[in-house]
Amino acid sequence: MEINEAIQRAKENDQKAFNYLLDIFWDDVYGFQLKRIQNENDAEDITIQTFSKAFDKIETFDNAFKFKTWLITISKNIHIDLLRKEKNSIAQVTSKSDSDIFQILDESPSPEDKLITEQHLAKLLRDIKKLKPHYQEIINLRYFQELSYKEISKELDEPINNVKVKLLRAKKLLAEIIRKK
Repeated sequence: MEINEAIQRAKENDQKAFNYLLDIFWDDVYGFQLKRIQNENDAEDITIQTFSKAFDKIETFDNAFKFKTWLITISKNIHIDLLRKEKNSIAQVTSKSDSDIFQILDESPSPEDKLITEQHLAKLLRDIKKLKPHYQEIINLRYFQELSYKEISKELDEPINNVKVKLLRAKKLLAEIIRKK
């Protein structure tokens, strides 16, 4: 799949296109933030927020610009917003209405889902323990406690799009661990 094709398909809400774009550009956005703030956890959180916001607003992307530049700009703005919030010590909570939440599609199973479910449970649990704790938690909530995205969002007190991107990233990392064996 070519990047422009993936962007177009993502605008049509194609989950595989979102996965492809996340794979291609994760390292660029994460690396940008890591150099900027020099904290792995914060860089990862901002990267997740970046993809969440970008995927939520993908229809506004203008093909006259480079997608990577658009993502980096979103990432930079999220970081600046976080710095402003810290500086002003004002907690601002942005929430989506329930109607917006129900418009998010949950297409399944992805190739990562199929690979994960094919594994023996004990071996899978050992592999899950190799992930960072917040990825372990989200996989536990989704696949072992079988919570919906909305329930996970409430449990973790995070926007639903962040939950989706974090879960997608956790599945990809887990699939990489499994493939290496």
